[in-house]
Amino acid sequence: MPADLWAAVPLLIIAGGALAVLLCGVFVPGRHGTWIGVVAAFAAALWAVQTPPEPVAPLLGLAASPFARFFTVFFCLTAAAALLLSHSFNDRWGIRGEEYPATVLFALFGMSVLAASGNLLTLFLGLESVAFAFYILTAIDRERTRSVEAGMKYLLMGATAAAFTAFGIALFYCGTGTLDIAKAVQPVTVAGNANPLVIAGWGFLLLGMAFKLSLAPAHLWTPDVYQGATPGVIALLSTGSKATSFAALILLVSPLHSGWEYLHGPLWSLALLSMVIGNLAALRQRNLRRMLAYSSIAQMGYVALALVTGTDEGTAAVIFYLVAYTATNLAAFGAIASLSAEGFAAEEIGDLRGIGRNCPFRGGVMALALFSLAGIPPTAGFMGKFAVFAAAFGGGEPVLAGIGILTAAISVYYYLHAVSVLYGASAGTSQSVPRLGIPEAAALAAAGGTVVVLGLFPEQLLQLARMLAEG
Repeated sequence: MPADLWAAVPLLIIAGGALAVLLCGVFVPGRHGTWIGVVAAFAAALWAVQTPPEPVAPLLGLAASPFARFFTVFFCLTAAAALLLSHSFNDRWGIRGEEYPATVLFALFGMSVLAASGNLLTLFLGLESVAFAFYILTAIDRERTRSVEAGMKYLLMGATAAAFTAFGIALFYCGTGTLDIAKAVQPVTVAGNANPLVIAGWGFLLLGMAFKLSLAPAHLWTPDVYQGATPGVIALLSTGSKATSFAALILLVSPLHSGWEYLHGPLWSLALLSMVIGNLAALRQRNLRRMLAYSSIAQMGYVALALVTGTDEGTAAVIFYLVAYTATNLAAFGAIASLSAEGFAAEEIGDLRGIGRNCPFRGGVMALALFSLAGIPPTAGFMGKFAVFAAAFGGGEPVLAGIGILTAAISVYYYLHAVSVLYGASAGTSQSVPRLGIPEAAALAAAGGTVVVLGLFPEQLLQLARMLAEG
């Protein structure tokens, strides 16, 4: 089979699944879209696991490299979990039709394109395909003003970020005359001279990526969108979208031969501001979603901290942390979705009072996710933070690593406060809590199990992450 076709098969499966969902909605209306989407995601993941005959598909600008195949599998499993977590919630909240699962698959298509990108054009198209899908998903609950408002805010800010990203890529092309990633991103020429157009391009690109990653000071949209969108959408937005953007940064940063000093300062500042602002702002929150939104800003700061080192160990820590954070956030927002129904939105931290006693499985998964976000062993979050801080100290960033450890210690307060509320005296709201459906239970069990397994047995994923970083 030609390399181009082999690399395109996962994308064809995902795109075919999205079209099948839409056609099914026309001819057989009902709840079949979720299951078609899950099957398509798993089928694409199974194909991506196979070793390709050739790693590069030049005609399509794609690469079936180990990096691309790993992230394709990762994104497919994330999207499948998000679909399962949203299934019962969407029924309860009146979000019907096939638009939701089809748009999730379109977002997955963009994620997979970006992971396999071989040039700047396919990378930008993949990145913005994901953004366009989330503009729709954020405002999918059209009957509620807050959801529409969140979608509008995300669209306006996202369009601005896309303009910065596109202008940065245009400057790369003007400075080097090529769209090939490995050649276009070099801020220093072969002769050893600085390339001002490429350096300026990096500045604009980092501004656009800071928005997509909720890195301070481009973070202001995050709490409003997290509060307004549905939990299933936020479960995917806070994981798949962030992982996609960091995958793009890894693809752009890893080919650098020299000139790292031009990126070090901006990345260092973004990591510092995100860790400090995210954690301090989360301390003041009483709304659970807004607290998790500011928490995500801080979490992305930790990931940026590992990237600042510019080492293979730092890149491996980024990959491991993204997987750990994805499992954790799927568990957290999945638990919120499973607890939410008309009359009980599970939005305020106080709404969780007694849930751990009255709904032990969902309360336990939520508590496990909060422990992982706080970095308490033996969870995946602890191992993720350990890998990040170890890479930072080993990569010559002791000051930033020390600040990161202090902010992580601060974060323990608001995470454990939410856990204490979970297991506090019941406020009598448990009667309004909906029953747990089988799709939600399966996804929550998988996410929670991954958090525990990665916390107890991290070495295999760390070894795989090191291999991907070195390759």
